[in-house]
Amino acid sequence: MTTGRRPPRGPRRGGWPHGSARTDQLIRTLLRRRKEPLAIEDVTVVDKPGMRRAVAATAIGNTMEWFDFGVYAYVAVTLGRVFFPADDPATQVVSTFATFAVAFLVRPLGGLVFGPLGDRIGRRRVLSTTMIMMATGTFAVGLLPGYDAIGFAAPLLLLACRVVQGFSTGGEYAGATTYIAEYAPDQRRGFLGSWLDFGTFIGYSLGSGLVTVLTAAIGETGMVDWGWRVPFLVAGPLGLIGLYMRLRLEETPAFQQVAERAAEEAEAAEARGDTLPIEAARQSGRGRLKEIFTRHWQAVLICMGLVLMYNVTNYMVTSYLPTFMTSTLGDDATKAQVLVLGTMLFVVLAITVVGRTSDRWGRRPLFLFGSVGMILLAVPAVLLIRQGGVLMPAIGCLILGAMLVTFAGTSAATLPALFPTRLRYGALSISYNLSVSLFGGTTPLLASWLVATTHNTLVPAFYLMVAGVIGLISTVFLHETAGKPLRGSGPMVETEEEARTAVAESRTEAGRRARDVWIRLRHPWAGAGQREEGEE
Repeated sequence: MTTGRRPPRGPRRGGWPHGSARTDQLIRTLLRRRKEPLAIEDVTVVDKPGMRRAVAATAIGNTMEWFDFGVYAYVAVTLGRVFFPADDPATQVVSTFATFAVAFLVRPLGGLVFGPLGDRIGRRRVLSTTMIMMATGTFAVGLLPGYDAIGFAAPLLLLACRVVQGFSTGGEYAGATTYIAEYAPDQRRGFLGSWLDFGTFIGYSLGSGLVTVLTAAIGETGMVDWGWRVPFLVAGPLGLIGLYMRLRLEETPAFQQVAERAAEEAEAAEARGDTLPIEAARQSGRGRLKEIFTRHWQAVLICMGLVLMYNVTNYMVTSYLPTFMTSTLGDDATKAQVLVLGTMLFVVLAITVVGRTSDRWGRRPLFLFGSVGMILLAVPAVLLIRQGGVLMPAIGCLILGAMLVTFAGTSAATLPALFPTRLRYGALSISYNLSVSLFGGTTPLLASWLVATTHNTLVPAFYLMVAGVIGLISTVFLHETAGKPLRGSGPMVETEEEARTAVAESRTEAGRRARDVWIRLRHPWAGAGQREEGEE
């Protein structure tokens, strides 16, 4: 252990003598470039009533979106009979899922439009617009005539409604996660963000539960005749409730800070007579897109990998599994619907627990656990689902649900933290929707086609394993963000006392760093000695 101070040895090679004017100037420059300690005005104390409204209003939007998905997945066979020619039942199912997948192909267009727009005009306005479009598209499906009435115009109208839904959804989830993340305290972002996906699975459970009850009450014939319309028509009132809640929201504190800073810079530039063409280009839609893909491409790839893992699992369980169990395995429709619905209720009960756990343990450990679990357990889960009876398939469904909830309870807090505030909505919209469109929304279509082509009922398991591998690679490169401020934003806390504590800790840390810089530059041997003591 080093107990004394080494004697100075004169000037270092290529450096300057200690005490010289140039060394003092270098020290002062480095110290000025050190991160300044926080001031009390840099810390945002969250408005708790506003935070609760933000969580509720964004969750209702996801409830609306996934109510439609739950309904569509559970009535896929029925919709095939209503909207497509009755030549081949398997072709009807594939055609229905193809219509389902087309909506995802337009999601990136919605992300390209709504994402950068949300960064320019605000999150609240865009989220209100997407709510109106989603509700309108879903409600309109319930009013469409079938193939027997208007022929090929029926599937075309269904496709048009799905395009409207997909375009609006392109700005929905990314905007909702951004909104909650920018309103949540740093120490509780995982828990509060998990309520967004809580709304997701509540919506799916409501939609699928309604279809299950209707099917049991009026039978397959009644569903084909008129019952399939009821769940879609329910979307109208749900959309009005969601729109009312979103219109009562205020803009997020993080966006307000960025907007105020941009306005101050613009006023200062105008006072100087500067046109600032470079800054104007950065603020334009094209400039933002260029910055996203040139400066934040690593975050884009990480986001796409995590979204792929989450959404392949999600759509495999929620959209494809009911059809897989009935059309491929020959199970009773009510049994399949009840098993998947039970899985969704399990996810609903566990999701906020997972979100709170991510605040305590971190996001990366949970993603690692889920991705490795998916690789190891996908085949056993599908083998159990293939068994007869109820118990073994129920265990298989619960295994998939446990993996799904690991991703669902963590994603809403993880994904927004990848990008800075001024680009967050746009970057997340583009990354999320590209991944969902290419890999998530096409999961039911590709899985049904592969099973029909290969006649191998383990294809869904292999599909999930590939998604798990990609998610694992993305998680390896993911930086831990639990308990930390969002990029481009100051700390978010719940109380004034926490704000004062954060400022005090920041000043202490800044002072320690400044002292270390001073010692290393002015007295390098003393600094080395202190570091050696600390290491021992």
